[in-house]
Amino acid sequence: QTMLGVARAAANFNDLEVVADYTKRLEGNFLKEIDSGYPRGHDTEQLRMCVKGLKGVVDSFTQASGRSMEQLISTLLPQVRQIVGDAVGQDGGGTSATASNFLGGPVLAGGTTIAPTVLNYEIDDEAFELSQISEGFMVRMCSRLDELIDPLRVHLVPKLSDDLLVGVLGGMSKRMETAIRKSKFTPLGAISLDSDVRYIMNFAKDRIDSPQLKSNVTLCKACPPLARLNQIALLMNVDDLEDVLDLISVSKRKGVWDLKLDEAKSLLSLRVDFEGDKVNDLLQMDDE
Repeated sequence: QTMLGVARAAANFNDLEVVADYTKRLEGNFLKEIDSGYPRGHDTEQLRMCVKGLKGVVDSFTQASGRSMEQLISTLLPQVRQIVGDAVGQDGGGTSATASNFLGGPVLAGGTTIAPTVLNYEIDDEAFELSQISEGFMVRMCSRLDELIDPLRVHLVPKLSDDLLVGVLGGMSKRMETAIRKSKFTPLGAISLDSDVRYIMNFAKDRIDSPQLKSNVTLCKACPPLARLNQIALLMNVDDLEDVLDLISVSKRKGVWDLKLDEAKSLLSLRVDFEGDKVNDLLQMDDE
């Protein structure tokens, strides 16, 4: 019964996307027939303009589909934030509430009572080595996100499935950034952050249907909060403060930098090996 309800809900989302695609293809086919089978003249041009009016219909269906997906994502975001909060260990743990998927079942963290490893980037050599061979919070967090949205994604057309995934990743990335800003970082912790962001990127690309979203660049363009996470990882991994301005300047020229200088200073101050005064002195320039 529940599975049928989920499938029907997905079908409602799919209907708008399917009819928009069908109307768009219908417009294209009509225009081809007019070009190949009708003589040039005023009447033909009037017919062409009439057919081109279908674009407005396509746009209205597309906008309605987009609004529907935005509402669905908004409905899911509280559970996404809860999953991330439980995983990073900054929301009081996962005992107070349990996220549920679209089937009404709980989204579990592995089925054990053992406390999960939480977000921690202030690590030494031993902790770093352990993180490389053990299952960290990122693996469990992404697994729980799968449990949350897979029952719906499996019934959605590819574009909507991708839209849902990107929207959920955006919510997850925003919550991750909030947690990161409350953390301290050693150089090895910065490397761990980079590894975690790469894991999210690969997690997304493994599930994305559209070939256009299979690269890091296009995925970040589609999901700005994830792009910010990627930029934070790059920033936190500079070996020397003298490299920061070059990183920002080059990234801005490429159009792949959104962090303001005040944000960069705040983040770099989280590195335990960087002196706060030197961070402030280095970044004495205005945002362009």
